[in-house]
Amino acid sequence: METNQKSAPTQLVPASVQGLAVRSAALVARGLRDLARDSNWLINKVFTGRSPHLSVSPSGQVCAISQHVRHGTQRAALYDIERSVPTMALSVPGEPDGCPQSAPAVFAWSPTGRYLVTAWGAWKSELHMFDLHGKMFLGSFGNFRTFPACLAWSDTGKYFAAAAPGGKSASLRLWQADANGIFTGHPTGELGLPERIEPQEAGDEFAEEGSFRGYGRTAFSPDEKLLASVVEIKGDWADDSILLLETPALGNQSTFDAQGHITDITWTPGGRGIIYCAAGQAYHLLIDTMDFQPLPFGAELCACHPHLPLCLCFSSWLKNSAKGRLFLADLNRQAVFDEYPAEGVVDLRWSLDGSRAYAATSDGLAYIYEPPLI
Repeated sequence: METNQKSAPTQLVPASVQGLAVRSAALVARGLRDLARDSNWLINKVFTGRSPHLSVSPSGQVCAISQHVRHGTQRAALYDIERSVPTMALSVPGEPDGCPQSAPAVFAWSPTGRYLVTAWGAWKSELHMFDLHGKMFLGSFGNFRTFPACLAWSDTGKYFAAAAPGGKSASLRLWQADANGIFTGHPTGELGLPERIEPQEAGDEFAEEGSFRGYGRTAFSPDEKLLASVVEIKGDWADDSILLLETPALGNQSTFDAQGHITDITWTPGGRGIIYCAAGQAYHLLIDTMDFQPLPFGAELCACHPHLPLCLCFSSWLKNSAKGRLFLADLNRQAVFDEYPAEGVVDLRWSLDGSRAYAATSDGLAYIYEPPLI
């Protein structure tokens, strides 16, 4: 039988010399680094001093409140994890010369690491947006009365969310980016008390045990159709919940009741499940059925790989040891592998392509997970 299709000719295709040189240099540098170590983990000292408020970007940067960037006063500053050097100090119009060390701070990176949204107690009660490629302040949006507990960006940068505590004044707000990828004006969706919380349960008569504290850790699903946010309840032995909302209007609420306080949540690749950490234990929640199962390891922080069934976790306590550990978990086999001792980890993040992962501590240490092939 004759066919009109012809096989592609087998021949060498010339590539640009510059492209080959760049790729070759990267491979050589990686090879030399691998020869000099016996572990997939690298440790760098990124900044000196202590900063309990920091965030790691998907491009390998850390934003932290530092006392060592500008004349000994506190500033929001960026550091390069690989080179262990400060790269930029952030400033906004009308900021004071100093700020109390106890002032809160919260950050959120765009999916590519180009943009950063932050709130800091030294600045006005607004969300401040920066273009880090252009090294400029883009403006403010989202005035708030209660300082936000968590800021979250969706995977394509289309949506942005701010979750805040405050009892009956708590809020969960969502903005949709304009044509330039910037957030301005009023939120597209906003939520106060969840439907299941009675107004009196956030009032003065429920000021302590069992009352609604507000919203905590928040994350968008990979397809950006759902927003998951932790509903926090006051009390040492109280049980938090995970609230699932449709974007962008934050409608059609569904709630999952957890056991203990939830310290972190992350969506699994594909968006069919959520890994969450509650009371030091890790769990897997299936969204379609709202069934959950405990995973055979403990963790307080977690970050799923962008497309593989892997989860980077941190546990501050390890059995038979006073120290904690960073580790990788295979979600299919439910097995821990490639662990490394660590303490004081504040944030975890995979790179945009998933080839490496980062973790940063309040004392300025950064851990880089870079396996031979992933």
